[in-house]
Amino acid sequence: MNFGNLFGGMRKQVTVEDVPSHWTKCSKCKALMYYKEVESKKNVCPKCDHHFRIDADKRIALLSDEGTFEEFDASLAPVDPLKFIDKKSYKKRIDEGKAKTGRTSSVVSGSCTIKGNPVELVVFDFAFMGGSLGSVEGEKIVRAVNRAIKKECGVIIVSASGGARMQESTYSLLQMSKTSAALNRLHHKGLPFISILTDPTMGGVSASFAMLGDIIIAEPGALIGFAGQRVIKQTVGVDLPEGFQRAEFLLDHGLIDMIIKRSDMYQTIGDLLTLFKKKVEITTPTMEVSTD
Repeated sequence: MNFGNLFGGMRKQVTVEDVPSHWTKCSKCKALMYYKEVESKKNVCPKCDHHFRIDADKRIALLSDEGTFEEFDASLAPVDPLKFIDKKSYKKRIDEGKAKTGRTSSVVSGSCTIKGNPVELVVFDFAFMGGSLGSVEGEKIVRAVNRAIKKECGVIIVSASGGARMQESTYSLLQMSKTSAALNRLHHKGLPFISILTDPTMGGVSASFAMLGDIIIAEPGALIGFAGQRVIKQTVGVDLPEGFQRAEFLLDHGLIDMIIKRSDMYQTIGDLLTLFKKKVEITTPTMEVSTD
């Protein structure tokens, strides 16, 4: 018997590709778990409570009342006005994003109800070019805000983005002011904007609409900031606090309002929308005064 062949395979390093698809590994605690177990807990690690990234469809299903979400502007697709090419052409990157997600942009927007409250919901999908903010994404957000103003309801934006899309250069950067201006109109109408920050929320997204919410909520452990830690350290020349760009650090320093676990997000958002209703009917009892 060739013992070399028998034990040779045992020395092979196991890679992610070798692990069957029905298993998943937590990036935080490194535990290997049955995927169905993680999925049943809304894609949260049952061992350490790490919140896995999820796609836009799962996010919509978790937040909206069943069967109420109606998508708008699904046909909007980016163009390539600059004919931009880095390691790949912009057109090829768009095609790859579409093949991966089945969508033409990193944003899904539409109308739904949450605990019976009508709302315009905008969700970023990090799988499409890192959830980057481009012209189409900005336009979808503005259209969602305009629908909310017309319907007199609130807006929720769930961010999961690496920031402004460099392949669109200034066109992308203009979306920061464009979306902020639209939300300012919403504010002056007395309608609520709830911003939900998930992992990651970085760059031009965090520097614009993501931090403009009347209520700013983050998921546990979410990476939130503008530039990366290495760039900041090189710029300021000092060591940075541990976890200074995580949701918990931002909450401690007053930059966000609350951290809500994914399992509690639906209930919390529904309660906030009820609280922020623009028109509340208050019945005041009539007091009869005796004249005797």
